[in-house]
Amino acid sequence: MNRVLPDEAGFAAALDALRKDAVIAYPTETVYGLGVNPFSDEALASLFRVKERDMNHPVLLIIDHLEQIEKYVANIGVPARRCMEKFWPGPLSLVLPAVPGLSSCLTDKKGRICVRCPDHPVARELCRVWGGPITSTSANISGRPPAQCAVDAALPGVALVMDAGALHQMPPSTVFDPESKTILREGPITVEMLNTLVALS
Repeated sequence: MNRVLPDEAGFAAALDALRKDAVIAYPTETVYGLGVNPFSDEALASLFRVKERDMNHPVLLIIDHLEQIEKYVANIGVPARRCMEKFWPGPLSLVLPAVPGLSSCLTDKKGRICVRCPDHPVARELCRVWGGPITSTSANISGRPPAQCAVDAALPGVALVMDAGALHQMPPSTVFDPESKTILREGPITVEMLNTLVALS
């Protein structure tokens, strides 16, 4: 495992690993995440092996800006755009209808993907230099606590960890379906915060 700083050399090493379909770990504002090229079946298979995750449980994508995901989303409705304008970048993951043809590792049974624009400079810069979305799932074996530091993110099979130090303790992102106005997982963005924006009831 290669542990690098989030500097020019570190980002270059991370990009090289992603191009080789390797699994990397990087910080977000909530936890350290695991990233791969989301459009490589080989990379996705490696990710699920490292995390020991059920292949029927898709992983979300992170982006640097909305344009990086638009061609993979079938529709972005008014509620979704309101959430993006208010809470992105930030710990809100949005469930959106996906275009056909994406991997089942990224889409649920209803053909939706989950997307977030994180509020951490390293995560967003990684997407920027990569030129598109990468996967984001907490750096841990499924069922165990998520990693809050680089050492804990260095799971067996992770090729590279971008070390940005220890993170402040924070729960994983809120997961929200803006069309049905359903909170699938409550996190830092609360029911009350969303209710003021899209009227949940």
